[in-house]
Amino acid sequence: MENKQRIAAAIAAQTGLEADQLKDWLETPPDPAMGDYAFPCFRFAKTLRMAPPKIAQALAEAFDCGVNDLPLSMVLSWYEQKAVCILLTLLHLGIKNIRLGPTLPAFVSPNVLNYLVENFGIAPITTPEEDLKQLLK
Repeated sequence: MENKQRIAAAIAAQTGLEADQLKDWLETPPDPAMGDYAFPCFRFAKTLRMAPPKIAQALAEAFDCGVNDLPLSMVLSWYEQKAVCILLTLLHLGIKNIRLGPTLPAFVSPNVLNYLVENFGIAPITTPEEDLKQLLK
C-alpha cells in the first residue's frame, strides 16, 4: 500500500471519513523542505465540524504527545476583534509559537509582549519567506 493510502486509511479509521476522499485531499508541498505531505486543515475542520485547535488536541492524544510536539504551525492574522478571543483561547489551550500580524494588537504593550514571548513563543510575522523559514525549522 502506498504512503498516501496508508495515511488516508489511518485518518479515516479515526474520523469515520472516507479514505479515498482523504487521499485526494493529501497534497505534496512545492518544496521538499516543507515535508512529504500537506493536509488542508480548514477543509478537514469544516467536514468534521470541529475547530482546528480541537483537532490538534485530538491528534496529540492519538500520538500520545503534547499539542506543541506536533509538526503544526499557527499564524493568526490580526484583522478583526474576534482575533483577541482566538488568541486567548489558543493561549488557554497551551498552544505555543503563534505568529501574529500584520501588526501587533494595541493591548500588547512591551511588558505584555515580553511575557508572551518568554512564556508562549509569540512572534510577530515578518516576510512570507522569513516566516516560512522559521516555521519549517
